[in-house]
Amino acid sequence: MTDPVADFLTRLRNSLKARHRVVEIPASNLKKEMTKVLYQKGYIDNYKVDDTTKPGVIKIALKYGQSGKVPAILKIQRASKPGLRLFAGNKKIPRVLNGLGIAIMSTSHGVMSDKEAKKKKIGGEVLCYVY
Repeated sequence: MTDPVADFLTRLRNSLKARHRVVEIPASNLKKEMTKVLYQKGYIDNYKVDDTTKPGVIKIALKYGQSGKVPAILKIQRASKPGLRLFAGNKKIPRVLNGLGIAIMSTSHGVMSDKEAKKKKIGGEVLCYVY
C-alpha cells in the first residue's frame, strides 16, 4: 500500500455508502490521530484501538442522522497526495464549506483540525477535507 491515508479515507467512504455501523481499519499512529480528530469534532460515534494483533486495528462506530439514513460525513476527500503535498501556512489555512466542514492537518504540534491550527497560529500539511 503506497498511501495509507487514502486507504483510511476510502474504507470510511465505502462503509458509509454501504451503511455499515462499524468499520475496521489497519492502525498506524497517523490514522489513530485522524480518528481522534473525527471523534472530537462529532463525525463518528466512537472508536476503539485494538493493539493485540501485530498491525493493530482501529474499530470506528460510524454516525448517522436520526433516521439512520443520512451519514454524519457527507464527503471526505484527500487533499495532500504522495505526488503533490499540500502545505498551508497559518494565514493560508483553507476554509472547508465556508467553515461548516473541517480540514485535518498534520502540524509540528500533532494532527489537528484547521480551526485548532488557526487558534494556535501554526501551519502544516493539509491531509483531508471532511464535511
